Amino acid sequence: MGRLSVNLCGIELDNPVIPASGTFGFGYEFAEIYDINCLGTFSFKGTTKDPRFGNPTPRIAECTAGMINAVGLQNPGVEKVIAEELPKLKKCFNKPVMANVSGFSVDDYAYTCEKLDKEEQIGWFEVNVSCPNVHGGGMSFGTDPKAAFEVTKAVKAVTNKPVIVKLSPNVTDIVSIAKACEDAGADGISLINTMLGMRIDLNRRTPIIKNKMGGFSGSAIFPVAVRMVYQVSNAVSIPVVGMGGVSSAEDVIEMMMAGATAVEIGAANLINPFACRDIINELPQVLDKYKINEIKDIIGVVE
Repeated sequence: MGRLSVNLCGIELDNPVIPASGTFGFGYEFAEIYDINCLGTFSFKGTTKDPRFGNPTPRIAECTAGMINAVGLQNPGVEKVIAEELPKLKKCFNKPVMANVSGFSVDDYAYTCEKLDKEEQIGWFEVNVSCPNVHGGGMSFGTDPKAAFEVTKAVKAVTNKPVIVKLSPNVTDIVSIAKACEDAGADGISLINTMLGMRIDLNRRTPIIKNKMGGFSGSAIFPVAVRMVYQVSNAVSIPVVGMGGVSSAEDVIEMMMAGATAVEIGAANLINPFACRDIINELPQVLDKYKINEIKDIIGVVE
């Protein structure tokens, strides 16, 4: 493998750059503008058991150094993802793909992962525990260690593929939740998901987003993401996938020095659809600049 290669939960990646779920569709949309096989892999659109239209519009708001979204997990449901989306992807992407899965009960998560487990294209599961647990009083699975443990354990019971649990930053103790996922058998942790934000229309004196609040992403949250990746990677013995405001090759290096084995790029794809391709192309020069031979050598070097 080349100097950009990393091993994520037993699967070799040509490079550590991964477009984040919700910013890259099911891949074939971006394959129309460049060869997406240059990517390490990508995390496809968050998939649920049943189809979801998502939240009412407007559900996007711009803000300084970022954006707020309340799309609401719009997706066609797992059956259509298997029947329609994955066959399209197979025509343009010849690497294992990361399946991002969301749910509203433990059974939802297990059902969706068990369905997708049979698909050869799926290399990893990225289990998003940042969604409302409507069966538990509206609490997010990702804000409670016990709930995160239960989801992780249920998913591990239906698949032998690597399970990476995606955590919410909207908590006071990210480490305890990461440890609970590791104790339940998680093969990796990805973080951070979006923070919680809000914008107000000054003329109308109402929230810009119909949902009032939404996920805040973009370069403004990068320092928070680096801090949480550092904390979690020092607390668990499984790989960490870092994300949150990454928009350059140097950001990738910084995130990996904090402890990330691979790095997801989200909002930057919505600003520049070539962002991931460009970052991959820039990485060798950045490695030379900082006298780094192989990128895997810098994972977690910051003490």
